[in-house]
Amino acid sequence: MSKKVLSFLLATAMTASLLAGCAGAAPVATAEAPAAEETQEDAAPAEETAEEPAAEAEATGVKVGVAMPTKDLQRWNQDGSNMQEKLEAAGFEVDLQYASNSVETQVSQIENMINGGCSVLVIASIDGESLGTVLETAKAAGIPVIAYDRLIMQTDAVSYYATFDNYMVGTKQGQYIIDTLDLDNAEGPFTMEVTAGDPGDNNAQFFYNGAMDLLKPYIEAGKIEIKSGQQEFKDVATASWATETAQSRMENILSTYYADGTNLDIALCSNDSTALGVENALAANYTGEYPIVTGQDCDIANVKNMIDGKQSMSIFKDTRTLAEQVVKMVTQILNGEEVEVNDTETYDNGTGVIPSYLCEPVFADINNYKELLIDSGYYTEADLQ
Repeated sequence: MSKKVLSFLLATAMTASLLAGCAGAAPVATAEAPAAEETQEDAAPAEETAEEPAAEAEATGVKVGVAMPTKDLQRWNQDGSNMQEKLEAAGFEVDLQYASNSVETQVSQIENMINGGCSVLVIASIDGESLGTVLETAKAAGIPVIAYDRLIMQTDAVSYYATFDNYMVGTKQGQYIIDTLDLDNAEGPFTMEVTAGDPGDNNAQFFYNGAMDLLKPYIEAGKIEIKSGQQEFKDVATASWATETAQSRMENILSTYYADGTNLDIALCSNDSTALGVENALAANYTGEYPIVTGQDCDIANVKNMIDGKQSMSIFKDTRTLAEQVVKMVTQILNGEEVEVNDTETYDNGTGVIPSYLCEPVFADINNYKELLIDSGYYTEADLQ
């Protein structure tokens, strides 16, 4: 056995000892570690192991719990499958659970992960403020928690946060509107309606703030008008990011404020599920010139609408990138290494700032969606037919 492999096994054996309180975790496998069969076949002679004792446990089999909110939105299916694929490729056992947007179900699933021997938990929460009690159990068991995409609030049991730059998502949506309408030079006024996300999702406020911070000067100058008067987050939020809720609200706005032939120029939607609801409402209740419609996640239905001219853009957050980063963070945690983060100031969950890694989002529109989504292998041409 090479000294490189022996060094790896010694280091991971020490990590396993330190994490014994975490449901008896075995050392984590890395790209440099041999498979279990190779380790056994290449066993070192006794005289060599006397100087560098071999690890007592296999370099595979560490269980990671991955809790996703729901299968009802395409993006969470992609997040979950990408995470499972990359974790398993790194040698982990994965307990992946979807909670059907039920907080009680998600709590129960996390409890089962803790009791089932998971050494790290990766959690995309349904309600960021509803997991405090169950995560206290994880903390007591010494199990690190990575909040995935959505920050978990009001608990000091969260070790790290991995997400895309959520404020930047909003600024890219806002800047797209500014650039497309040339707001700095156009006379206006332009009409706009805002559809934001779930108030229980901490990210929704970041998306909203990012866009509105850029657009408020134009609103205050009268270049953008919101006919409904619904501008504050509490008035434009969409529970559970539900398409049907966004559609019903937009139908009411259109019938009340735009039935007289007034054009709607901008539909600022925080994500694709709300954008889809707005687009359904436009199809059923609007006869004016088609507005700019923003979105986020590049869901298949929305990319098809983009191709058909029914949606202007969508923020692309390549979940493969985020999954890769989370796998790296899990490996670093279990190896006792310094965990890579790039933000230690922004995300305070009410108990302190959570060390975070922020991936950068980009936007897709009719001009670049093929390069971003098809050429990269995220979708195939057939997916978008």
